[in-house]
Amino acid sequence: MAGTIEVLVPGGQANPGPPLGPELGPTPVDVQAVVQEINDQTEAFDGTEVPVTVEYEDDGSFEIEVGVPPTAELIKDEADFDTGSGEPQKDFVADLSVEQVKQIAEQKHPDLLAYDVRNAAKEVVGTCASMGVTIEGDDAREFKEKVDGGEYDDILVDEAAA
Repeated sequence: MAGTIEVLVPGGQANPGPPLGPELGPTPVDVQAVVQEINDQTEAFDGTEVPVTVEYEDDGSFEIEVGVPPTAELIKDEADFDTGSGEPQKDFVADLSVEQVKQIAEQKHPDLLAYDVRNAAKEVVGTCASMGVTIEGDDAREFKEKVDGGEYDDILVDEAAA
C-alpha cells in the first residue's frame, strides 16, 4: 500500500471536511468516493464515532476498513445518555430492552471473544453493569443470571442458528 490514513468519523455522516479531507487531499484518491463508501459502510452507527482505516495505492485505488465503536459508546447511543453512573450499583442512568442488548451484541460480536450472540450479549451486559445501566428493569448482574438460566434463549439466538 502506498499509504494508510486512520481517522474517527461520525457513522454515516463523514464529509470531505476535517478530519478526513485534509488527510485525503494530498493523496491520489477520489475524496468524494472515499467519503461515500465510508458513509455506506458506517450508516448502522448513525452519528457514533467510528474508527476507519483507509489504505490507498498510487493509482488512486483504495480499501476501507471500518472498526466497531467501543461497547460503552454503543450502549450510550442506544440508551440515549451522555455519561455512566458514578455509583453504578446504586444509581442507574438508563434501561435497555433485551432487543437493544441483542442489537449491540450483534454489532460488536466480531470484536468480542464470544462464539455467539448470546455470549456476546453477556459481555455487553457486563459493560452495562459498570455504567449503571439496567436491562428490562433488572440490575445487569440479575439479568446475566437470567440469561445463564436460559430465560432469554428465544431472543438471544444467532439468526443463522435460528
